[in-house]
Amino acid sequence: MDKLEQILGYSFKNKHLLEQAITHTSITGDLAQNYERLEFLGDRVLGISVAWLLYKMFPTEPEGSLSQRFMALVCKETVAEIVLYMGIDKYIRAEGIDIQHNDNVLCDVGEAIIGAIFLDAGSEVAIEFVQKHWSGLINTHTRPPKDAKTSLQEFAHGKGWQTPTYTELKREGSEHNPQFFMKVSIDGHGEAVGQGHNKKIAEQYAAKKLLRELEEQYGHRK
Repeated sequence: MDKLEQILGYSFKNKHLLEQAITHTSITGDLAQNYERLEFLGDRVLGISVAWLLYKMFPTEPEGSLSQRFMALVCKETVAEIVLYMGIDKYIRAEGIDIQHNDNVLCDVGEAIIGAIFLDAGSEVAIEFVQKHWSGLINTHTRPPKDAKTSLQEFAHGKGWQTPTYTELKREGSEHNPQFFMKVSIDGHGEAVGQGHNKKIAEQYAAKKLLRELEEQYGHRK
């Protein structure tokens, strides 16, 4: 734990919170011992932290542009990338190395650590942690990345296809921690399913998955 705290740049008063944040459900299903509840909390803290960071860094950008930057910074792939870059994956407690390197697990652990810091030290320290590790991914001299739904729609229109349509397949989990499953389809050209804490995020993941498949099949959009 000492080495992990050095990597994080934060020393926990309650060491159990850090141990819990890196413990996968394959080790224990006890909610007081695994990271599931901490991940729920950390996801929300990450969101407000990144939103505040963007609000300060881009004082003249409209809401739409800020939203595009936000989605790119809080997505599963970005959080997993930061966890890997910091070397946190080596400390994840799970039954199997394949679990340790799964993007979903890496993202969950990253969010759980943020939640653990929030509980241990409060919102100010947790927000500072996020802004320290996420600010380096923001290039203030570039336009915000297009969100996956916009990119998929432009790809479809460029091919002369119909506009992508989105359908809710199901909803799982509790009222406080729901998981939405959304399907995107382009008539006659493919479909994909995405999962997220709300419909918007699930739609983005579905669009990103289908866009990747279509680009592999038809080539990248111009």
